[in-house]
Amino acid sequence: MKPGILVARAVFPEIIERLSLHFEVEANQDDILFTPDQLVAKLQGKAGVMSTSSSRFDAGILARLPDLKIVANMAVGYDNIDVAACTAAGVMASNTPDVLNETTADFGWALLMATARRITESEHWLRAGKWQKWRYDYFLGADLHGSTLGIIGMGRIGQAIARRSMGFDMQVIYHNRSRLSEEQEARANNARYVGKEELLRTADHVVLVLPYSAQSRHTIGAAELDLMKPDATLVNLARGGIVDDVALIAALKAGKIAAAGLDVFENEPKFHPDFLGLDNVVLTPHIASASAPTRKAMANCAADNLIAALGNQRPPNLLNPEVLK
Repeated sequence: MKPGILVARAVFPEIIERLSLHFEVEANQDDILFTPDQLVAKLQGKAGVMSTSSSRFDAGILARLPDLKIVANMAVGYDNIDVAACTAAGVMASNTPDVLNETTADFGWALLMATARRITESEHWLRAGKWQKWRYDYFLGADLHGSTLGIIGMGRIGQAIARRSMGFDMQVIYHNRSRLSEEQEARANNARYVGKEELLRTADHVVLVLPYSAQSRHTIGAAELDLMKPDATLVNLARGGIVDDVALIAALKAGKIAAAGLDVFENEPKFHPDFLGLDNVVLTPHIASASAPTRKAMANCAADNLIAALGNQRPPNLLNPEVLK
């Protein structure tokens, strides 16, 4: 008999077909957002789950799932999974790294340019019928070419963003938990390692691509925003909670920084409503990896992890290898 799995959110039909070759699949193609109790009920007797960030797996949930062997997250981030609790419960946890690096970096660059050049604000103004003449000072934005790009979180995506800055003749500074090798810094447009405060004071454009954790929560708050230049921009591609959204709204209203571009928010999809009243912010609904090829690659990567784990193989993207001991 094939083991049973749950695909907790809607996914490409061809992924369901692929998984059905190996498992008895219960698929949530209606894309219902399960409550914790509904999720537990759906997973009774099942050995695996393909999850997203909308499904939380903590010690309390795992204690109610004695048959579960793997949580395969269809995302690079996994702050919805208590990895230590998974290990304690004998459950493998996996994610989908690497396959979305370049697409997310592309989108980060798009968000950076839209923020610096006031694309959203000017489009809304045009659509409202306000364009009656040309003026020298309409929607003056910031240049990217020749400016200083500051990246906080210099992992794979951060390095991909830095590589794209070469075509804009930018200076790159970065802050990370650990310094890159000289070779990595050279490939990332000769990026220079600096302290966080120096980065915030120096950069014309700050991009956040660090993972979320209790330690990284509110990496950018009121004190950090006060350090930034008044004509600087801030882009968050990382996770909601990396930025204190209330502090950011206050800074944008007060003109402490010029603009922000946000793909992620605290408490998303219920983000702070005051963002909607601001002209100097570009808002997108957590879509940095949303190209068709990349989302399919992410789904296939999660499927690879499920198939390996439930076929007595090591998942290629296992987050807690100690569970195998």
